[in-house]
Amino acid sequence: MPMTQDKKISSDSPDFVASLAGGLSVLLAFDENHTTMTLSEVAERASMDRAKARRYLLTLHALGYVHKNKRQFKLSPKTLSLGASYLNSVHHHDIIQFYLERVTEQTGESCSFAVLDGDDVTYIARSAAQHRLLSIAIAIGTRLPAAYTSMGRAIIANLPEEALTDFLDSTEMVAHTPHSITEMAAFKDELARIKTQQYAVVDQELDSGLRSLALPVYKSNKELIGAINISTNAMRISEEALIEQFLPLLKECADNIQTYYI
Repeated sequence: MPMTQDKKISSDSPDFVASLAGGLSVLLAFDENHTTMTLSEVAERASMDRAKARRYLLTLHALGYVHKNKRQFKLSPKTLSLGASYLNSVHHHDIIQFYLERVTEQTGESCSFAVLDGDDVTYIARSAAQHRLLSIAIAIGTRLPAAYTSMGRAIIANLPEEALTDFLDSTEMVAHTPHSITEMAAFKDELARIKTQQYAVVDQELDSGLRSLALPVYKSNKELIGAINISTNAMRISEEALIEQFLPLLKECADNIQTYYI
């Protein structure tokens, strides 16, 4: 799970396969709010004309990734194999899951592990508490804007200089809530503070009522591999309690995970 990657090719490169990109756009058009769609709906969400969307959908149907019932399309369980391939490549995924669940048992709060992917963090392990905090459901594979999540900031603040510059150049400051940081200068100051203290607190910047604490997770050789967090209800857990009570438990979790990455 390296935090630095080679430069991406542009969409006008001769090596860029537009048909593959289009097929993936069709798959990604489906989500929890759009589980079943018509051809026109898929075309609109994938930002392509109906003729292209039809070819992609019928091809995906032939391959078993999409089910078709008259005019309605939906993803098939076979699409899970795409994500499973990545999870199977993540070293010690079961170990990470074990330690996240232990934190949830100790705190009663959700605990997650995520990696940076472009401008987002992607959840690759999660131990969910019974109460739901976000207005959206969080599951393995969920992507959230890295700049407005505690795990994202914990990772971003510790990126190598070139990777940090690339991220800041591409990210957009958005007011998700009245608490969101919207000025780049303030965001950079916050990242500097996080790098010094080696933990990040995001207080209701992505979703009202959500307060979270995150730590970067390293290999034994100090290579950054991701971040873990605890997410809480801001009305129930103060920032002071989050740091005093939960930070030591989260540090122990990060240390335990690190021992498996030589």
